[in-house]
Amino acid sequence: MEHVIVVGGGLAGLSAAHTVLERGGRVILLDKMSFCGGNSTKATSGINGALTATQRKQGIPDSPELFEKDSLRGGAERPDLIKVLTHESADGVDWLIDRFGLDLSLLSRLGGHSMQRTHRGKARFPGMTITYALMEKLEEICEKEPDRAKMLLKARVDKLLTDASGEVVGCEYVKDGKTHQLFGAVVLATGGFGADFTEGSLLKQHRPDLAHLPTTNGEHTTGDGIKMAQAIGGETVDLEWVQVHPTGLVHPDEPDNKVKFLAAEALRGVGGLLIDADGRRFCNELGRRDYVTGEMWKNKGPFRLLLNSKASKEIEWHCKHYKGRGLMKFYKSGRDLCADVGIDPKVLEDSFRVNNECATKMAQDPEGGSYPAYPSGKSYDKWGKKFYHNTPTDINDSFHVAIVTPVIHYCMGGLKVDTEARVVRQGKPIEGLFGAGEVNGGIHGKNRLGGSSLLDCVVFGRVAGRSASRHMQDTNVKIVAGRGLARSRL
Repeated sequence: MEHVIVVGGGLAGLSAAHTVLERGGRVILLDKMSFCGGNSTKATSGINGALTATQRKQGIPDSPELFEKDSLRGGAERPDLIKVLTHESADGVDWLIDRFGLDLSLLSRLGGHSMQRTHRGKARFPGMTITYALMEKLEEICEKEPDRAKMLLKARVDKLLTDASGEVVGCEYVKDGKTHQLFGAVVLATGGFGADFTEGSLLKQHRPDLAHLPTTNGEHTTGDGIKMAQAIGGETVDLEWVQVHPTGLVHPDEPDNKVKFLAAEALRGVGGLLIDADGRRFCNELGRRDYVTGEMWKNKGPFRLLLNSKASKEIEWHCKHYKGRGLMKFYKSGRDLCADVGIDPKVLEDSFRVNNECATKMAQDPEGGSYPAYPSGKSYDKWGKKFYHNTPTDINDSFHVAIVTPVIHYCMGGLKVDTEARVVRQGKPIEGLFGAGEVNGGIHGKNRLGGSSLLDCVVFGRVAGRSASRHMQDTNVKIVAGRGLARSRL
C-alpha cells in the first residue's frame, strides 16, 4: 500500500497523520519549513469541545446542539459542516487527552459561547502544548517504524498529480533543489493566506482593503494548498471572509511591526476589560470578534486590555509570557496606569463602577436588564455583556495592561469540502484529495468563534485522515512504466 501524503505539519496535518496510522495505514508528512507546527503553535486561548469528559467532571451542562447553535449564530452558514465540527468536538478533545496525555483541565467561556467550553492546560499556550505533543509522538513513530511513517522538512509541495480522469494520485515536491514525486491520496493541511502580502496574493485579490494591517500569521501562511487545488479545478468558498482579530499585541518600542503576537481571547474570558484612549469601555468584551474589531474602528485609540489581580492570577502563564516579551506591563494600581499614560483616574474609576454594578445585577437577575445581550437574552450593560468574571474591578488593585490593535488573524474562506473532507470540483468530490484545517472554507462562514480553530484542525484532520485511509484501502495508486499514472479499484 502507498502512503497517505499529508502536506503541512501543523495540528491539522498531524491529526490526519495520526488518524491514518491508527487505522493501520502508512503516512508521509511534508512541510516546506525547517520545522513543523505552523500557526497551530501560536493559538493562545484553547480548544472548544461540547460534552467533553472535562466538562462533565466539572458539571458544565453543555451539549453539541448548543455549541452548534452558538456557532451558527456566530457566523457559520453550512449546517452540515458545523454539525461535524460540533458533534465530533468532544471525541476530538478527549482523543487529545487520552491518546497524547494532554492536560486540558481548565475551562473558559470566550465570546459567542453560551457555556465554558474552551479547554486549555495549566502551562504554556495550548496550541503549542497540543501541537508539540502530536509532533513528538509522530517523530517517535517515524524513528521506530520508518516503513509506516516518514516526515520530510524543507520539502515544498508545488503541484498535485492527477490521472487521466482528473483524480489526484500524488504530488510533486522540491527538496534541496531537486524535484521528486510521491504517489498516494493527498491531504492538504497548508493553512490559510493571512501572511501573503505579495502582489497577486489571495489576500490582495480578495481583501485588498486589509493588506495594510499587521498579521498574527507566520511567514509560511501563503495559501499554497488553495492554489494547488485551484490549479486542478478545485472550488473555493468565502475567500473574502478574512477574520480581523481585535487584540493583536503592540510592542511599545516597535509599534509598526507587520507580524504581531496575539492577546489570547481567554484574557477577556477571565475578565479582561477593553478601554479606549480616555479610559472608557466601548464594547462587550465577549462579543464576536468582528463586532469588537468594528467597535474599535469607531472609537479612539490607543486601546488597552486590562486584567485585575484576580484575572491575572487565573491566566498567570500568559501574563508572564507577554510581560517577558515587553508586550504587557504590570502596574501596582490603576492610578499608576493613569499617571503613566495620561488617563483621568476619575474616568477609569467610573468605567469600573458601571461595570461592577452591571456584574452585580446580572448575578442577581441573569435574564434581567433592558439591553439586548450577546449571545442571547437581556443585559444591564449597554453593550450587551452577559457574562462577568473576576469582578469587582477596583482602581486601587494591581493590573496587567497591554496595548492592542486589530490584526489579520484567520481566513474563513478556502477550499470547498464535503462532510468527509473531500475537496470539491464542479459540485463533486475530487477522488484522492482531502482538506483539513484553515485550508478549508465554508465551515465557519463569516466569522469564526474563538477556540474553534484548533478544534477545526483536530476534527477535520481526523475526518480527512479517515477518508484518505478508506480511499487508499479501496484504491491502488501506482506508476505504470511508460504510460504515466494509473489508478485502479482493488
